[in-house]
Amino acid sequence: MRTRRTEREPVGPGQESVWDYPRPPRVDTETERVTVTLGGVLIVDTTAAVRVLETSHPPVYYVPRADVADGVLQSAAGDSWCEFKGRAKYLTLRGGDAVADRAAWFYPDPTPGFEQLADLVAIYPSAMDECTVGGEVVRPQEGDFYGGWITSRVVGPFKGAPGTLGW
Repeated sequence: MRTRRTEREPVGPGQESVWDYPRPPRVDTETERVTVTLGGVLIVDTTAAVRVLETSHPPVYYVPRADVADGVLQSAAGDSWCEFKGRAKYLTLRGGDAVADRAAWFYPDPTPGFEQLADLVAIYPSAMDECTVGGEVVRPQEGDFYGGWITSRVVGPFKGAPGTLGW
């Protein structure tokens, strides 16, 4: 079912609209501190993340594997295909007593133009206790298919909710 997208939300000072993001997506360096907590354990703490920005989607944050705590990442079944970035493989994450099955993904051999994603991991914020960017707690993208991270600096409307897949 296709639905008509609602009006663009107004952009305030220090904000950006996901409707100004490009298609194909762009990879941007993130300089703010990014953290991820699972099972009460800090499993990621980095200032070397990147954001993938694509029209209508909240940014997806990718963190260096080297900045994920030891023993957290485990291979998971399955893969998927992105028309821009190539074949993705999935990971299960373990933190404390928590296990988040297929809660992260990576591109072992990203397509040309996305080589910067090699050795980086994207994490679904909805499967974690908490994800932060610059100290702000992230709100997961509705629908969770894309794994976007919503902060106060991005405005929508965002693709992902029921009825928005046709946007």
